[in-house]
Amino acid sequence: MHRFTSGSLRGSLRGAAAGSVPRATGRPPGRPARRGTAAGVLIVTAALLGGGLQAAGPASAAPPPRPGRGALPAPLTPGERAGLLREADSTRDRTAEVLGLGARERLAARDVTRDRDGTTHTRYERTYDGLPVLGGDLVVHRAADGRHEGVTRATRHTVTVATTRARITAATARKQALTTAEREAGPRVTAGETPRKVVWAGSGEPVLAWETVTGGHQEDGTPSELHVLTDATTGAELHRWQGVHQGTGNSQYSGQVPLGSTGAAPVFTLTDTARGGHGTYDLANRTSGTGTLLTDEDDVWGDSTPADRQTAAVDAHHGAALTWDYYQEVHGRSGIRGDGVGARSRVHYGSSYVNAFWQDSCFCMTYGDGARNAQPLTSVDVAAHEMTHGVTAATANLNYSGESGGLNEATSDIFAAAVEFRAGSAEDPADYLVGEKIDINGDGSPLRHMDRPSKDGSSKDYWYSGLGSVDVHYSSGPANHFFYLLAEGSGAKEINGVRYDSPTYDALPVTGIGIGAAEKIWYRALTTYMTSTTTYARARTATLQAAADLYGADGAEHEAVAHAWAAVNVGARPGEGGSTGETYQATDDVAIPDAGEAVTSPLTVAGRGGNAPARLAVGVEIVHTYRGDLVVDLLAPDGTAYRLKDADSWDSADDVSETYTVDASAESADGTWHLRVQDLAARDTGYIDSWQLTF
Repeated sequence: MHRFTSGSLRGSLRGAAAGSVPRATGRPPGRPARRGTAAGVLIVTAALLGGGLQAAGPASAAPPPRPGRGALPAPLTPGERAGLLREADSTRDRTAEVLGLGARERLAARDVTRDRDGTTHTRYERTYDGLPVLGGDLVVHRAADGRHEGVTRATRHTVTVATTRARITAATARKQALTTAEREAGPRVTAGETPRKVVWAGSGEPVLAWETVTGGHQEDGTPSELHVLTDATTGAELHRWQGVHQGTGNSQYSGQVPLGSTGAAPVFTLTDTARGGHGTYDLANRTSGTGTLLTDEDDVWGDSTPADRQTAAVDAHHGAALTWDYYQEVHGRSGIRGDGVGARSRVHYGSSYVNAFWQDSCFCMTYGDGARNAQPLTSVDVAAHEMTHGVTAATANLNYSGESGGLNEATSDIFAAAVEFRAGSAEDPADYLVGEKIDINGDGSPLRHMDRPSKDGSSKDYWYSGLGSVDVHYSSGPANHFFYLLAEGSGAKEINGVRYDSPTYDALPVTGIGIGAAEKIWYRALTTYMTSTTTYARARTATLQAAADLYGADGAEHEAVAHAWAAVNVGARPGEGGSTGETYQATDDVAIPDAGEAVTSPLTVAGRGGNAPARLAVGVEIVHTYRGDLVVDLLAPDGTAYRLKDADSWDSADDVSETYTVDASAESADGTWHLRVQDLAARDTGYIDSWQLTF
């Protein structure tokens, strides 16, 4: 559940999920767990031969760019979507064979989109020996003639576990999860559902686990659906995330608006049959249940003040309609899940509840009445934000913790702004502010500023290696900032009466491409290339691929995406020191001997010609229980060594997750490069997880 919050995190959208997996304080033997965050830049292009997957140069799972109208999404009726999903399920065994999945793995089609040229992108969940694989989702790209064009995976690792027999009982896992939930959400949580056995693949090597979902409420009254994953062999906590995602009528925020209702005098109901039967309900200040469907005698709803209980319902119903229309008209999406089914809106939750939230479990948005029951959280951008959490859950399903959680929140902010611009309301002019109408702060200031996120006092303007440990509503800042820069550019300007002044990490300017192009790029990246484990680095890859699809790899839009990401410290500027922004990656694990000889991981670059750039970006991901004794070098094809990291006995932190810059202009670009790593001291363990070169 995503929620809209105030309190100590006033001015943000906030969740109760932890930012990262707990880590041991010592350096125990055995293989350490992988972290979900990643640095550097991932793959942006690929050559695909025949009906199979074969990388040429950069090893990519994305299909080749198809710039122009052919790559735009084609509207799918609910019936067409259902037919494509049935077809995908009927051929899932063949698909699994083509993808090289193991005999104990099975696929289940969850979502599908189709481009105007007939290319389909089918999102699958998978099971292992009948157990759900969390973090094992993938997207299969298929041409109109049925040829496989590529696959985008949430995990690079083979899904297998030594045994599916748990040493830790479900009862033990449930007890531990309840303790975690009480620590996270307060004493009002309940034991919730019986744990289910799963395979957790979201943090690296798959692990047999118990997933426990606790219930009850958080301390501020928001429902709690905390998911806790417990290692079924050791009992260690692997991961956790919060499933509650916060955050003609006379409306309070948008003036007099048309409403979709049904019935006839003397009984009309707030049921919008034109938008999947979306209904709006009054919870009567309770904190559970569906509530009562709003009715009216003359089909004129509310009086524009919170004193009339219908007013909040008018705003919520109107916001839901605008959001439905936006996704359908701009992206060809019929409803949140793409199946033509409307969600529910519930207003008047609790007493003076200063929040709003989305729940996948009830497929509904819920709104509190704000402080002193005077400013209900039912503005258009809040409604669009919450409904977009549902769209994200139905597509990429970005994990609601770590960097993917920040991207999840940012996606809701991005499309909240897009819905406002599409609506063009005079009473609520479009802007790049979040929650400016609901006045949670009490001083008229918005919750979030996309042009400079840090203006709220907590959000981050730029990416850095520890961003994944930040609350997801603040780690969303760099993605919000990226989107603003992509749409509008950097520097001072005024839009619809609001003044902005957006800085950049490197103090270099960015030229915007307009929100119309920017929103299409983000939507395609979300629905076609992002997965549950997408990090900021992979979001860069996804948006570059999306821009190449829509506008061409040599288009101004593609270059603008790279510039905007570099401006928030993700990747390099195009042409910087000869850089083209093209990335090559090595993903095979290489064990690092404890106090042993140096090991190397190879990466072959072919077909570039000429020399490497003066600012060659080297993204390094090393999982290691003590990084202070590691020495890391980049070896050029001719054997020349470039020192990336020296040993530092005072640096006792775990893991290396960094992007280094090397002047490699004297080196031939083509050839086999190596990352060389040596562990100089005993009692440590680790491995090279992945590394990449960005030219």
